Amino acid sequence: MKKSVSFLMCACMTASLLAGCGSTKNSDTQGQEGTTVLKMWSQATKSNPLHNAYSKAIKEFEDENPGVKIELETFDGESYKTKLKSSVAANELPDIFMSWGAGWSQSFVDSGKILDMTPYYEEYKAELPEKYMTFTTYDEKVYGIPFMASISLMFYNKKMFEEQGVEVPETYEELVSVCRQFIDKGITPLAVSAKEAWVIAMIHDAIALKTAGPEKVKNVLTKNGQSYNDEDFLLAAERFCELIEMGAFSEGATGISMDEAQAAVTNEQIPILINGSWVAGSLEATDIADHFEIAPFPTCGDNAEITDYMGGAVDMFMVSKDTPDPDLAAKATFEIAKKISKYGYLDGAAVPIWEKDYDDSEVDRLMRRTAELMEESTTLTIWFNTLLEADDAGEYEALLQELYAGNITPDEFVKSMSDKLKK
Repeated sequence: MKKSVSFLMCACMTASLLAGCGSTKNSDTQGQEGTTVLKMWSQATKSNPLHNAYSKAIKEFEDENPGVKIELETFDGESYKTKLKSSVAANELPDIFMSWGAGWSQSFVDSGKILDMTPYYEEYKAELPEKYMTFTTYDEKVYGIPFMASISLMFYNKKMFEEQGVEVPETYEELVSVCRQFIDKGITPLAVSAKEAWVIAMIHDAIALKTAGPEKVKNVLTKNGQSYNDEDFLLAAERFCELIEMGAFSEGATGISMDEAQAAVTNEQIPILINGSWVAGSLEATDIADHFEIAPFPTCGDNAEITDYMGGAVDMFMVSKDTPDPDLAAKATFEIAKKISKYGYLDGAAVPIWEKDYDDSEVDRLMRRTAELMEESTTLTIWFNTLLEADDAGEYEALLQELYAGNITPDEFVKSMSDKLKK
């Protein structure tokens, strides 16, 4: 009898442990047996512009697929990137997780722990064009499903520009002039968070792209025969530091968050924010939405056009190879990605990449303008911290923060980047 009880307890404990991994068969909130739970991770916290799109997409998918529950867990910024890396190493991934294409997820694919989505993509090709799969395809196999596209833009307060009598800058020299005019009036021109490295990276990346040109940037970051120890990358770092030294950025930027930096723009304390297109929706949600306009980042010489942008379709979902039901996980991934593309666009938080089969006549002015600029783009180059492999991206952001703080010189920054990117 004791042996039987002991065996039964062990069996129950084993079943309990198994139920905590991957997708599970649980009771739903109404007590019905047989609900399949798919665990999903993302950065769509309540403050994230895509939070509402996620909520609508997941609910709609669950309504269309009775008996399936998507259990979403969200994480903030850099902590999420750290969690992903450690979870891949420990083999503790959820069924579905948001990640970034190109070099950032290369090591995940190389680990053999990601589900090959190529067979499932065949069903969705007509709705999701292949041109958007460039950065989610590895060795001609689809491992990530993109749900939006983004580009870096210059958001500016046209009312504040008009009050100071300044024009929208189209060259780097004009940008410096605009900044000086605002500074002379006691107004900080550029909102930035140096506490969150990706925010200052958005600005440095834009300067580097427009200084060195898209081909050189791509070749150096993918280690394709181009050295970072190059006069164009040095000039870009020097220009970045010039803006810092002249006082163009938010005071105390090393201690403020992106949300705080953006608040200074929506409160009309600072006129310019250089960030991703996802900012459009939050600006439209303010009472002074008509004060804001969008423009491309200025040119910085002859190596790039004003229509060359940092950005592309890199935000994507990946599926763990260990998910118990790969067919269901794949279906959920495609369907939820498609719905987030839709609702993110309607909310003014993302440029859609999936085919639009819905009424978008009510899309906000700034997001429409963003979509137009992307359509007019000459090239799209993925941000440094995504095009680089994950470990290199972390090194880049750390070096950029050191550069911002004045702990290293532009020359030291360039040489350190060159050393990090040697094969």
